[in-house]
Amino acid sequence: MVFIGGAGNMAGAVIGGMVASGYPVDKIVATGRNQDKLKDFCSRTGVHGSTDNLAAIQNADVVVLSVKPQVMKALCETIASEVSARKPLVITLAAGIPLAAYQRWLGPGVPIVRAMPNTPALVGTGVTGLYAGEGVTNEHKSVATQMADAVGIAQWVEAESGIDQVIAVSGSGPAYYFQFMESMIDAAEKAGMDRADAERLTLQTALGAAKLAVAADVDVAQLKRNVMSPNGTTERAIKRFQEGGLPQLVEQAMGDCAARAAEMAKELDK
Repeated sequence: MVFIGGAGNMAGAVIGGMVASGYPVDKIVATGRNQDKLKDFCSRTGVHGSTDNLAAIQNADVVVLSVKPQVMKALCETIASEVSARKPLVITLAAGIPLAAYQRWLGPGVPIVRAMPNTPALVGTGVTGLYAGEGVTNEHKSVATQMADAVGIAQWVEAESGIDQVIAVSGSGPAYYFQFMESMIDAAEKAGMDRADAERLTLQTALGAAKLAVAADVDVAQLKRNVMSPNGTTERAIKRFQEGGLPQLVEQAMGDCAARAAEMAKELDK
């Protein structure tokens, strides 16, 4: 398995997760342009390294593309001859680029999986949305699932447009929670709490709530009700959120996010 751009943050997190879960390090190659950074990454993880993308993929069954969307077309053009001839499984971690673009850049008949990981993958608690293009076999899907599971959980979608919904929920979702945490910290500080204490309590509360929600056998609505007592402090706070339109605002924001993801796909497909 070759990770082009493998010394970067996201691909590096995936590689680290795979190694930690027992994937053989001698079967992973990471490529990069910065020799010092690549050498340091390979020494830390034990994987092989290369600064030559075309040479690195010559015997690869799986090629993972992890470069910025703006340079993806140029990268694909440099490896297209090898990929179109052998047709390895290609997994792309880049946001926004539709399969149609990869098919033009790499040639017809190449099995391609779009993968949309989120930043919590960096700490092993990520979500990766996955969409399989034409020619992707069950074996290919198993490989992509194993890669995603190494840094969290995998979620396959049936239609490519489903990736936009994944972006709206989990791809961009961490920023929603960071925004809410930031607002809580600011409010606590304005109320007189030391900012460091406010941050410590807010982050631990967010962590605890998430762990409780994952472990519970009831939905989050019931967990919310479990914290609320009639005419109590939590009920008053929740009513303020609801009266202020928080549920509707979340729905609108996620709709905007998905719409922008679709717009970016069109822009990057030009």
